[in-house]
Amino acid sequence: MKNVIITGTSRGIGLELALLFASQGHQVAAISRTVAPQLLGNPNITCLSVDISSEKQLQEVAAFIENTWKKVDVVIHNAGILVNKPFLKITPNDFEKVYKVNVFGVAHLTQVCIPYMNSGSHVVSISSMGGIQGSMKFPGLAAYSSSKGALITLSELLAEEYKEQGIAFNVLALGAVQTEMLQEAFPGYNAPTTALEMADYIMNFALTGNKYYNGKVLQVSSTTP
Repeated sequence: MKNVIITGTSRGIGLELALLFASQGHQVAAISRTVAPQLLGNPNITCLSVDISSEKQLQEVAAFIENTWKKVDVVIHNAGILVNKPFLKITPNDFEKVYKVNVFGVAHLTQVCIPYMNSGSHVVSISSMGGIQGSMKFPGLAAYSSSKGALITLSELLAEEYKEQGIAFNVLALGAVQTEMLQEAFPGYNAPTTALEMADYIMNFALTGNKYYNGKVLQVSSTTP
C-alpha cells in the first residue's frame, strides 16, 4: 500500500482520486483549502486544509509527513485555478494568482516531499492540452494555459534532475473532463469523460506509469476542447 498525496481534493477529479485510492487501501493525504465532507471519517484519508500557494501553510504538510508517514510514494499535483478573461483585462494579480497555484505551489510542495521519496516514487502533474506546444488554444485562457505549459517544462526538468535517485516525474495533459473547472472555461459544454472516469485513469497511471515513463507528457484527450 502506498502513501499518496493529492492536491485539489475539494471537488472534481481530486475528490474522486482521494476516494478511489482510499477504497483500495492506500493512505491518502488530501490537500485542499476546503475539506470535502465526503472525505471526512474515512480511515485511509487525512484531510489537510492547506492553500498550496502559501509556503507557510505547506509546512503543515511537511510536519504531517515527518511526524506520521516518514515517506511519500506518490504525489499527484491536481490542484489548479483558472481565470477566463480577455487578455487585455487580465491583471498582474490574475497572472500571479494563477501561477502561485499552478506552478509555484507545485514546485514548493515537491520540495517538501522529495526528502521523503525513495527510488520508485512517482510525481504526477495534471496539466492541460492548453499547455501543449502546438495544440489548439482558446481565447481568455492566457494565464491558465501558459501556467500549464510552465508546469510541463518544470516536470521535464525535475525528471532529469532526480533520475539517479529513481524518482519519476510525468505529466498528464488532460482534454475536456466534466468538472466545475471545465464549466468555468467553456460554459455549457458537455464533456464525454466524467471526473470519476478520469480519476480512475490517473490513479492507475500514478501507480504503474513510472515503470514505463519518466519526464514524459501524455496527452489524455478525446476531444477539443
